[in-house]
Amino acid sequence: MERKSFGHMACPIARSLERVGEWWSMLILRDAFAGLSRFDEFQTSLGIAPNMLTRRLSALVGAGMLERHRYSERPPRYEYRLTARGRDFQPVLVAMLAFGNRHFAPEGASVQIVNVATGAVADPVLVDRKTGRPLAEPEYAVVPGPAASDALRQRLRSRQRAGLLARDQHPEVPAPAEVPTRGS
Repeated sequence: MERKSFGHMACPIARSLERVGEWWSMLILRDAFAGLSRFDEFQTSLGIAPNMLTRRLSALVGAGMLERHRYSERPPRYEYRLTARGRDFQPVLVAMLAFGNRHFAPEGASVQIVNVATGAVADPVLVDRKTGRPLAEPEYAVVPGPAASDALRQRLRSRQRAGLLARDQHPEVPAPAEVPTRGS
């Protein structure tokens, strides 16, 4: 069965999935954040077939998430380092870690994030960089961006009318500012 491509979709989630949505890719990135960088380290950690690991590493290099650096001439061997784009993915993995600990770890957390200075366990939450407020609060809503298609604008308006956006469930929250359309 041929894998569907999401690269053509004007959706930031679909475009991200196109680059990192395959599960081996996520686990390779997880391991890269944990300090692994060499082929044999990834293979040992993941128990992944060498041909699959080669494909996934090549895809992550091609997506700009990892860089390949030669560390041995004979035989030629490479290590894989996170790029700025790859490091920018860390909050996604932190959110997945928190979600997994909350919902899929009945035996308790196997991995936690702690404050290095105090040792206190962190409870990760996604916040607005400008205000520091959690994005799950009712004053935030998903709205079309400047490059949104007419179909997406219509779909989000329909969701709003159906009361599916958080703002509709909290009428005290003012409507978001109108976002300009493409070409306006």
